[in-house]
Amino acid sequence: MTSSNDALHAPAGPYRAAGSLRGRTLLLSGGSRGIGLAIALRAARDGANIVLMAKTGEPHPKLAGTVYTAAREIEDAGGQALPLVGDVRNDDDVARAVSSAVENFGGVDAVINNASAIDLSRTDDVDMKKYDLMQDINVRGTFLLSKLALPALRSSDSAHILTLSPPLNLDPQWAGKHLAYTMAKYGMSLTTLGLAEELKADGIRVNSLWPCTLIDTAAIRNMPHGESIAQAARGPEIMADAAHAVLTGSNLENGSRPSGNFYTDEAVLTAAGVTDFRPYSLGAPEDRLVPDIFL
Repeated sequence: MTSSNDALHAPAGPYRAAGSLRGRTLLLSGGSRGIGLAIALRAARDGANIVLMAKTGEPHPKLAGTVYTAAREIEDAGGQALPLVGDVRNDDDVARAVSSAVENFGGVDAVINNASAIDLSRTDDVDMKKYDLMQDINVRGTFLLSKLALPALRSSDSAHILTLSPPLNLDPQWAGKHLAYTMAKYGMSLTTLGLAEELKADGIRVNSLWPCTLIDTAAIRNMPHGESIAQAARGPEIMADAAHAVLTGSNLENGSRPSGNFYTDEAVLTAAGVTDFRPYSLGAPEDRLVPDIFL
């Protein structure tokens, strides 16, 4: 079964993988739709096992897809799926996701911190419940899932924590534009920076990945004028291909540390041999794509 948003995009872009995720187990937060689902589907085409923890167990009135429809798509793509309804803010849910991955697939090879909340309000306008939500999901959720998965990751010979968060940049413009959101996303990036250093001796790679442009998702399309905004975006497949390249190490070791990197999708795919990014776009010329807000 394919969600309406994912049907907008072709199943593959110009990326040609040098490695495979076959037989590896990925534990992903979020992922019932959008970028998370695209990453899961790309791994599934290799024959990976996907443990998908997401809040959406019942259909959302405005957003297509549940953790169960995502699992069916993953299995249709060639992977094995374990759908779990859970909240990354809940310690018991996260612990259950890790233990379920070990029980069903024998371990965890990669954690994908995809779950995230966004509110771009200025400080005067931001609701403190939204502030708390972003801190709980983005920062605490990323830290918690990474922390609880460490024992399983230490048993893997290809362990990786990949977090969807922007490069750390202390230029004041990013904090000045949307302080509450910037703090939450930079908290995710600080987790990457800190864990990469802390886990150097454990053989666990820790990196972040972020898009260079706006990415078309159901959340974007549900915004005012979202359909027209999405035309100036790229499809989530560019992030899926970039995540695949990072997780398999495709052509990234030349001149790059194995851990502690803040990758962008374009840089990763360029290193993997992609020279034309137009197939990832929805039709707008490359020079008219909307840049990401942190780049």
